[in-house]
Amino acid sequence: MKITRQFIRIYVIVCGILVLLSYVYGVARADDGMALWGGIPESWIKYIVPWMFVAAFGWLIYWWTILYRADLSVVEQLRWPWQDEPDGMGTNRLFVAYSLFLIPSMLWLESTLFHLNNEFSWTPLLVIGILTLVCIGNIMFGLLAYSAYKDGFEGAKVMLLGTVLLGIQCILFDGIIWNVKFPW
Repeated sequence: MKITRQFIRIYVIVCGILVLLSYVYGVARADDGMALWGGIPESWIKYIVPWMFVAAFGWLIYWWTILYRADLSVVEQLRWPWQDEPDGMGTNRLFVAYSLFLIPSMLWLESTLFHLNNEFSWTPLLVIGILTLVCIGNIMFGLLAYSAYKDGFEGAKVMLLGTVLLGIQCILFDGIIWNVKFPW
C-alpha cells in the first residue's frame, strides 16, 4: 500500500489532537493528578515539566522538517540506516514510526488510570508496553533522521535534534525513569 505525505500530514494532525485530548480527559478524571507522576519525587517535577515543552519543540521541528519543508522525493527515499539503497517506501516507514509513537501516546494516560483504579496483576505490563511502543516510535524517528543525514538531506540535522529533544522526555523520563520509579 502506498501512503502519501498528505495522508501522513492529516493523520499526524488528527492523532496529535487526539493525544492532547486524551491527556486533558485523563487528567480531568483522575482522582489524584499527582498519582500520575508515580514515584517521581516532587522535587524532580520542576525539572521534568520544562522538558515536556522542549520535547514538544523537538516534535514540532521534526514534524515541520520532514512533512512540510522536505521535498517529497526526500520523504519517499527515507530508509533505515542498515539499508544500502532507498526503495521509495520512505512514506510507509514514516507512517509506521508516527503510528508507533502516536497511538500508544493516546492510550498511556488511560492505561495508567486503569492500573491505578484496578491494580490487576497484568496492568503494569500494559502501561510499560504502551510506553515501550512510544519509545520504539521515537527511536524509529531517529533512525530515519540518521539515514537522511547519511544521504545528505540538509534538514536531517534538525530532524536529529528534534528526535534527541523528544527522546530525552519520551525515552529517558517516561520510558525509563517513570517506569522504574512508578510504585507498581
